[in-house]
Amino acid sequence: MVRIMRISAQFATMFFSLGIIAKNTGFTALIALICSMNAEIYLTSNSKGFVTAKLPSSIAAFWSQSSEESLHLYNGPKGCLMGVIHTGKGNVAEHEKLRKEGNKCFVSLPKGITSVEINNVDWDAPKALAFVEGFLLSDYRFDKYLTKKSANAPLQVTMSGKGKEKLHEVQVVCNAVNTARNWVNEPVNSLNAQGLADAFTDLGVDAGFKVEVFGEAQIESLKMGGLLAVNRGSQEPPTFSVLEYKPKEAKNAQPIVLVGKGVVFDTGGLSLKPTPNSMDMMKCDMGGAAVVGAVFEAVARLNWPIWIVGLVPATDNRPGEMATCPGDIITMFDGTTVEVLNTDAEGRLILADALAFAKKYDPQLVIDYATLTGAAARALGTYGSALMAQAPDSVVKSLKKAGEVTYERLAELPLWEEYYEEIKGGIADLKNLGKGEGGAQSAAMFLRHFTNYPWAHIDIAGTAFSTSASHYTPKGGTGVGVRLTLEFLRQQING
Repeated sequence: MVRIMRISAQFATMFFSLGIIAKNTGFTALIALICSMNAEIYLTSNSKGFVTAKLPSSIAAFWSQSSEESLHLYNGPKGCLMGVIHTGKGNVAEHEKLRKEGNKCFVSLPKGITSVEINNVDWDAPKALAFVEGFLLSDYRFDKYLTKKSANAPLQVTMSGKGKEKLHEVQVVCNAVNTARNWVNEPVNSLNAQGLADAFTDLGVDAGFKVEVFGEAQIESLKMGGLLAVNRGSQEPPTFSVLEYKPKEAKNAQPIVLVGKGVVFDTGGLSLKPTPNSMDMMKCDMGGAAVVGAVFEAVARLNWPIWIVGLVPATDNRPGEMATCPGDIITMFDGTTVEVLNTDAEGRLILADALAFAKKYDPQLVIDYATLTGAAARALGTYGSALMAQAPDSVVKSLKKAGEVTYERLAELPLWEEYYEEIKGGIADLKNLGKGEGGAQSAAMFLRHFTNYPWAHIDIAGTAFSTSASHYTPKGGTGVGVRLTLEFLRQQING
């Protein structure tokens, strides 16, 4: 319901006042907007809190008399001012509402705003930081290739009150998410396998982690048959990037290894994909690689005391004249032979080489991220990613908890031995395709074959790329998996 509000004589100089009744229980957003380069946002659990805030007395008095179910919008003489009331409890569901409320405030900002001060009047720190996170994640646009770019630069955000000491960390995390989004949004004619490796190298120099890139000759000498087989139809060589961040004060004696699928574009190979709603979005097939690189960015910039290694096999998958054919048999890095029944089931081939390579690190845990199967996307839609694991219950619970905290939720699917029976070969050790049903699980069981350590597989096929914007998540690359993994690593650091 929208209604024009009556205002007292003390507000006669204002241009207008507009009230909107909000239906979200526990929320009130009180917004004052004028033409200004700066903005202030006040967060409180009770409308009376505005009286104690450093607000113009007339505005504080007006806001303190407002219903907690109202959203007010008006122009005033003191700059761009917003007030948000939240009376809900501080749980993960309410934190997600606060991220969305941060997005609402962001999109309500008038043009020309360059800096925002967020004043936490009396919220607890986690609630305020959830709001800030949603606000910052909303401040993203991919306009690199537009001839007429957005006039708005990223906002300068400051904070006062509880949670302010964590503002820098939240900013670093959100910047890392945007790095992943940018990589996913880049077309393959701008970011091929070598370009992705170069991006990791440049970021490593800037953020402070090591990067070693294996070229085609080294990959051949290592006999990474899966990566080479997928690359055969391409005119551009593959890369295999090894990232490492190992601070002296690392709390783990064995590294946590992160593996990311880096198919920079996937036509399906000779098992060609249809273009509409399929191949046309396949620049996102390196979303797992983007997660790995972005996590390294944040961990290194925050100087977290944790040893991590990243492995990213990268190539495009094309139907060139030398492309791998359905029925071909290849030999993987660890010597396993595989009958390739479908060249569009290529992600598991390059990941398998990386997972086998990870054994050399004697890892504490390996997590792989991949836009791997349409089956996972069909099962969960865009609301969560699929988790399949051969790891201690404590690891699985920690990953799920991290998913709930960040609202990058994980749904665990079973790894029953029957799924492994589906991919056992007749003329080779394995097939790269199981039955149509349970495709996410049979793909995971293919990967499991190449592990001998605690391992978790996260299928982000339904969540890495969005065809439309939703609250603080933009259209295109979402950066999903970055905040989830950083929260998981934070838990590991804290024991």
